[in-house]
Amino acid sequence: MQEPRLKKSQATPEMMSAINALYKEAHSAGVPGATLELVHLRASQINGCAPCVDSGARSAKKSGMSDERLFSVAVWRETPYFTDAERAALALAEAATRLADRPDAVPDEIWDAAAKHFNEKELGAIVLWIAVTNFFNRINVTTRQQAPQNWG
Repeated sequence: MQEPRLKKSQATPEMMSAINALYKEAHSAGVPGATLELVHLRASQINGCAPCVDSGARSAKKSGMSDERLFSVAVWRETPYFTDAERAALALAEAATRLADRPDAVPDEIWDAAAKHFNEKELGAIVLWIAVTNFFNRINVTTRQQAPQNWG
């Protein structure tokens, strides 16, 4: 295991205030909490962000998400555990996280599927939450942050 390059404790109160404002905005638009938890977890898995996968799975579990759903987020297309709305949000999270993987990063098909389940305000919140998750993933991966070792 590699040592972190920066300590998280170096974050200023101003940074934390800005981050909290983004969190509140994304979570205030009416998108089900479980959907946001899934989006966060899937983007974090793609980006290999150990602390975000760890905290995301713990948060989802604490809020009542089943083990079956948690264990199968990475293979959501091949399991029966997710609603059509959650599937649309997961597809959007994958596309928006893997922007460089295709010429049309977020094809109309993916956007339109999400728009069938979420209104404009909710879509904006999901996109914001994907961006915030990717923001944290990039900081954590770049600075080699580790998942906590308090399993038990």
